[in-house]
Amino acid sequence: MASIKKRLEANIKGPFFVDSSCINCGSCWQINPESFTSTGNNAYVYSQPKSKRELNKALLAVIDCPVNAIGSANDIKYDQPTEDFPLLVTDHPEGKIYYNGWSSRKSFGASSWLIRKESGNVLIDSPRWNKPLAKKIEQLGGISQMLLTHKDDIADHSLWAKMFKCQRWIHEADSDLAKDCETKITGLGSIYMCPKLNLIPVPGHTQGSVIAVLGDKKQILFSGDHLWWNRSKETLVASKKFCWWDWNEQVKSVEKLLYLDVEWLLPGHGFAKKFRPGEWKVAVEDFLGYC
Repeated sequence: MASIKKRLEANIKGPFFVDSSCINCGSCWQINPESFTSTGNNAYVYSQPKSKRELNKALLAVIDCPVNAIGSANDIKYDQPTEDFPLLVTDHPEGKIYYNGWSSRKSFGASSWLIRKESGNVLIDSPRWNKPLAKKIEQLGGISQMLLTHKDDIADHSLWAKMFKCQRWIHEADSDLAKDCETKITGLGSIYMCPKLNLIPVPGHTQGSVIAVLGDKKQILFSGDHLWWNRSKETLVASKKFCWWDWNEQVKSVEKLLYLDVEWLLPGHGFAKKFRPGEWKVAVEDFLGYC
């Protein structure tokens, strides 16, 4: 529970606030950028919700916060949001895509995603284990397979695997923290995890980083911590500061993605982005030119 005694001074007056336990993971301003933003060191409320939609998103941000750093007035706190996790992001011909919420401190608040496919649902990275989300995912058909894009964002993968008896995939170079995963990806070649879901090793952020690409056209790219969208600069970015293995290799790995037909970029950290036709190639070229 967030503490009113630890309320940050940056918060605007009103019922919602962020306290000093915030780790600046970004989950709140990705869900509700109309109310939350960052000082660079922590999140804060810069605008109180003004509509039912914004209120709903603020309540979802409270649930999603991995460290319970978001508080609200007592008469608001216990209202249930009209929407709930997992949230539908887009309906692709190869499956419906959901944002799971319930971010985990173990993954520094990283996003996880669910692909609802006829051949079996796929979990991309692990959210925080909790029964409400597990029940909702069970209603959507459970989890057949799980991809751990890299060892930073594995969170409670063992508990989800135990619940749904799903097959877990991770690259062998990152498997030291997830030794019990059923399938170890090897080498640098791409491999299909299931129909129309291609896994591409992208070493750099970690030695065993992997991305997933859904579909042949208007693709959905699940990028882990490989790269993401910077909303303020309107550009693709990756982090040299938080590159744990080899920055030059990470840039080379981005080159692999130049000719994809990406419509949605869904990262582990940073903002998601929907691209218009032709925008993806330009964005990757801009990134590579800057690097």
